[in-house]
Amino acid sequence: MKNFFLVVAMTLIANLSQAAAPISEIQSMLDKPQVLCGRFDQVKKLSGMKKPLSSNGRFCVVTGKGVLWRTLHPFPDTLKLTKDEIIHYQGDRVAMRLDANQEPTVRTINSVLFSLLSGDLSQLETLFDVEGNTDKKAWRVTLRAKQPALAKVIGAITLKGDSRVQSVHFDEASGDTTDIVFSAMQTGEAAMLPEEAALF
Repeated sequence: MKNFFLVVAMTLIANLSQAAAPISEIQSMLDKPQVLCGRFDQVKKLSGMKKPLSSNGRFCVVTGKGVLWRTLHPFPDTLKLTKDEIIHYQGDRVAMRLDANQEPTVRTINSVLFSLLSGDLSQLETLFDVEGNTDKKAWRVTLRAKQPALAKVIGAITLKGDSRVQSVHFDEASGDTTDIVFSAMQTGEAAMLPEEAALF
């Protein structure tokens, strides 16, 4: 879960045009729902370890409120990210709270994760060099950190999608990699489970 702080599926058609990422074109392809919830499947490969770490759960992105990341397997774990803080829940108990005023990196981390999950690529351009390709139905973008401090953590982030972000691949500077695939996505207030709505 903590490793996810350092980073929070669709195959592209072979003849996609190779060019600087057409961010405005991709933005026009993306849905912009007020509430988006779904399933995530995550596989993390640690350098020096043969067996990858797998987890899955649910996520919700609520415009203006933040991101909820609920790991259900192999063990329950919940993160809530807002523009001001990261809250880690264990059951109903707050296990950790990181405040953006005390930890300036929290604001950067939350901005990156919210932009990734909500598909707001225009926000990512301020922190990353962006390149990629697109056709009428699908797109792919690779992000490389502009700031040296961020580059020490994140080597590159690759996103794939259509009208929504479908998968994210993180290459960490340490050599670790993380793959996240999103599925079963639904929009609107009804997409949230009661316990998720209660946390917002």
